[in-house]
Amino acid sequence: MQKCGKWPISVCSWSFRKGIDEIGAVMTALGLEHINLAIAPALGPEGGAYLDAVRRQGWTVTAGMMNFDYEDYSTLDAIKVTGGIAPDQHWPASGQAFAKAAKITAELGSEYIMMHVGFLDHTNPAYAQKFYDRVRFLGDCAGEAGVSLLMETGQETAEDLQRFVETLNHPNVLLNFDPANLILYNKDEPLPALRRLAPWIRHLHIKDAIRTAVPGTWGSEAVWGEGQVNAFAFLSLLEEIGYEGAIAIEREAGDRRVKDIATAVRRLRAY
Repeated sequence: MQKCGKWPISVCSWSFRKGIDEIGAVMTALGLEHINLAIAPALGPEGGAYLDAVRRQGWTVTAGMMNFDYEDYSTLDAIKVTGGIAPDQHWPASGQAFAKAAKITAELGSEYIMMHVGFLDHTNPAYAQKFYDRVRFLGDCAGEAGVSLLMETGQETAEDLQRFVETLNHPNVLLNFDPANLILYNKDEPLPALRRLAPWIRHLHIKDAIRTAVPGTWGSEAVWGEGQVNAFAFLSLLEEIGYEGAIAIEREAGDRRVKDIATAVRRLRAY
C-alpha cells in the first residue's frame, strides 16, 4: 500500500476519465489500493455493472463522491446558481438521489460521502435558511445510511464555512478539505483555512492551483507541488494538526492526467 507518512494515498476515480478496469490497471501500476469513488454512475441504468466492476477491484473506498448532471462549471457565475442542492427546480429530487448514493457508499464499506453542496450565502436570510434545511436533510440521510456527509471546501471562505458547520451542528455533516479549490474560487488561503477548519476535516484532496489575476474568473489547476498551495508546508501542517484520514489525489485539468497523478504519488511518497 502506498502511503505518505501515516496517510493512505487515495486517488479520485473521475480524475482518470477512464472505465473502472482501466483505472484498476493504472492504480495497480502505481501501487495504489485506495480510491475516492464517483457514486453518481451507480445511480444510472448501468449502475449494477459499474458497482460489480468496482467490487472486482478490491479497493478500499476512502469516500464516495456525489455530483449532479445539471451542474455547470463553465464559469464561476454558472456554478453559483447550478451547484449542488441550491437549484430549487431540482429539489427534492437531488436530495433523494443523494440518499441513494449514501446507501451505496455504505454498502461499499466507506464511512464518508462528499459533495459540493453549493454556495453558502449568509447575507440572504431566506436562501441561508433553505440551505441549512437542505444540508440538515442530507446529514439525516447520511446518518440513516451509516455514513457522514463531507461538504467540500472552496466556494466560500473558511470563516463562512466554520460558521455554517458550527451553526448547523449536525453529527453527520463534516468536511472534505480541498486546498486548491480555495485558490481556484479565489476565496481563501489554504494553510490558515486548514488550521481553522481542522476539527471538522475527515478526508482531503491533494490538488494544486494558481490564483486568477482577473477577479470573477477561475484560477488554473496545477500539478501537485507546482502551484500556490505550498505542498511541503501543507503536509507539515497536516502532521501538526494530527490529521489521520486519507489523502486523495485529484486532477481535473490537462491532457496528461495519469502522468500528473504519478508525479503526485512520487512527491507524496518522498515527503
